[in-house]
Amino acid sequence: MIARRVDHVSFPVRDLARSLAFYRDVLGLQPAPRPDLGFPGAWLQAGDAQVHLLEVPADFEGGTPPPHLNPLAGHTAFAIEDYDATLATLQRYGLDVLALGPAAGQMWVRDPDGHIIELIAVRR
Repeated sequence: MIARRVDHVSFPVRDLARSLAFYRDVLGLQPAPRPDLGFPGAWLQAGDAQVHLLEVPADFEGGTPPPHLNPLAGHTAFAIEDYDATLATLQRYGLDVLALGPAAGQMWVRDPDGHIIELIAVRR
């Protein structure tokens, strides 16, 4: 096996502050040290992996997220502890959520740039 684990995922973002408000304040990811890479961005810790937010210029073409919330599109999934509490938090922030319910344990939401994020309850 060559790939041992997921180290990080990165998202191109148009407005770093807006994206930090989502990933840090809504999802609860913690800031991680980031070297000066010559462009704005932030690293956040998500368990053993990181999320890298890369602020890109307005004319940057990095692909287009799907036009609507679609769990079949490429997405990144994060484990959650409490399905109902997570759903209530997302709804309190006024986010559009596709929720399958606690029995399935899955829900999807879009970040401010349209990237699809799956939140999935930890199975014990």
